[in-house]
Amino acid sequence: MHFPLVYDSMSGMKKVCAITKKGSIVGGGYSNRTRATKFNPTGMVRKYPNLQKKRIFIPELNKSINIEVSTQGMRTMKKNGVYATLFKAGLIKG
Repeated sequence: MHFPLVYDSMSGMKKVCAITKKGSIVGGGYSNRTRATKFNPTGMVRKYPNLQKKRIFIPELNKSINIEVSTQGMRTMKKNGVYATLFKAGLIKG
């Protein structure tokens, strides 16, 4: 079973974690020191979550699934268990 990325008609494919639902954020392109001494904007920078494509085995269901999950989501699965985390995220049905 493979869970694709969420599709947005305006910008194409969105990079969103399957477990934590974290997406991209927009950050500033220059430091406060630069801002204080001279006005030299470099524009806004979009920062994406650290997504990894993983094949995860679920022992309770005796099968594997492919998901795109952030590293924070992997830590959540390690802490709370794979089945409980995926069930809470709505990726599997119990």
